[in-house]
Amino acid sequence: TIFRRPGPDEASRPPLRLHRHQQEAIEVAAGGNSYVISTGTGSGKSLGYFIPIIDRVLREGTGKGIRAVVVYPMNALANSQEQELRKYLGPNPAVSFRRYTGQESDTEKRAIRDNPPDILLTNFMMLELVLTRSAESTLVSAMAGLRFLVLDELHTYRGRQGADVALLVRRLRQRTGVTTLQCAGTSATIASEGTRADRQAEVARVDRKST
Repeated sequence: TIFRRPGPDEASRPPLRLHRHQQEAIEVAAGGNSYVISTGTGSGKSLGYFIPIIDRVLREGTGKGIRAVVVYPMNALANSQEQELRKYLGPNPAVSFRRYTGQESDTEKRAIRDNPPDILLTNFMMLELVLTRSAESTLVSAMAGLRFLVLDELHTYRGRQGADVALLVRRLRQRTGVTTLQCAGTSATIASEGTRADRQAEVARVDRKST
């Protein structure tokens, strides 16, 4: 078991008990399908995509370039998720992950470009720069085996920003040459009214527009 609850040592870190929405997300992901997780704040949405991503990387082998890109609308969320991953995976994680959002020093950025992680945590503006600047061309090359694209807080990508992100996803596919990309989105507020069927229909509608 890779994901365990935080503790001072391995023996004191019991395995996680997953919520129903996390189990369902993992099952959908195992089938190679794209999906959206819409549930309340603090309910563990991120595990619904991090567990499938890490499972895939471990099965196929680490150190083969960037296998997943996780896009956040704000740096604060990227920072928080980086800390959560470190907390869950422990001091010597079996899968590498790095944050690349513009907060890093030139030395840190160079180190990431020279040794791309399995999972890249970024924001949509930095991903745009990665895909268009020559300085980050090594990162684009490292995405040749990209398997997962995650858009966290999917509901924030509306209007002009939504159109920008939709074009960004198309550019990512074009630059990397990836033809089969599994996408995941999360939101706590994407649909909260009507019947369960109404909420599912709204989630599906936003998902189609975003990807």
